[in-house]
Amino acid sequence: MRPIGQFPRARRSRLRFVLTDVDDTLTDGPRLPAATYAALERLRDAGLRVIPVTAAPAGWCDLICRMWPVAAVIGENGGLCFRHDAGAGVTERRYWLAEAERRRAQHDLAAFSGLVAASIPGCAVSHDQLYREATLAFANPADPVLRAAILARLRAEGLPTTVNSLWVLGCLGGFDKLAMTRRMMSELFGVDIEQEAEAFIYVGDSLNDEPMFGHFPNSVGVATVHDYFDRLTTPPKWITKGGGGAGFVEVADMLLGA
Repeated sequence: MRPIGQFPRARRSRLRFVLTDVDDTLTDGPRLPAATYAALERLRDAGLRVIPVTAAPAGWCDLICRMWPVAAVIGENGGLCFRHDAGAGVTERRYWLAEAERRRAQHDLAAFSGLVAASIPGCAVSHDQLYREATLAFANPADPVLRAAILARLRAEGLPTTVNSLWVLGCLGGFDKLAMTRRMMSELFGVDIEQEAEAFIYVGDSLNDEPMFGHFPNSVGVATVHDYFDRLTTPPKWITKGGGGAGFVEVADMLLGA
C-alpha cells in the first residue's frame, strides 16, 4: 500500500464517483465528525457523486439518503439501495431480492437469530436489528473466540457471513457490497463498473470492504484498516495517515486539491 499523498494526479482527473464505507471510515466510533460531513459537502459541490456503501441497517440508510449530501446509499452490505429525490420529496427503494423472496428471507433470518442467540452464551442480536430488512446482525464481540463461534454457527445454517467493526452479519440472497454496487451503478447511473472502474475511488476500513478493495484500482484504506491486516487477503492500494473520519478527510482534501 502507498500513502494517499502519492495518489497520481492523472487518476484524480478521471474520478466521478466516491464510494465509501461509513462505520470507522466516515465516523470515529459511533460519531460522525463535523469535518467529515463538511468533506462530503465539499465533494458534492465539486461535482463528485458520493455514495456510501455500508453494512448499516435500512433505518440508518433512510436517514442518510435524505439528510446527507449523497447521490444514493447502498446498505445492509448490499441488500438494498435507497435514493432520495429532494425536489419531489420521494425516496426510491431498491432491494437485491424481489419482494416475495425478501419476505421469505426476513422470516428465515428471524428464526436463525433465535437459534444462534440461544446456542451461544454471550451472543447478542444487534440493537438495530429492528431496523434491518435484508440482514441478520449480531453485536461484534471483543472476544475473538465468541466472534468465531457466531460466524461458525451462522455458516452451519448456510448463511454467508461477513464482519465489520460493529457487526457480525449473516444474509440470505448471495449479495455483497460489490454485487449491489455493480447493479445499482448500472440501473441508477448508467455506468458499467467493469469498463469504467477508474471513474471510482473506494474508501473503506474493514473485512466487508475486501470485495471493493479487490475490484477498484483506486481503493483506499483509512488507517483503521490496520486492525484487520491479519485477516485481509486483498488489502487496499492506498492508505491514509489518519483513521476513521480523519482519514476520509485526507482523501477528500487530496481529491479537491487536484
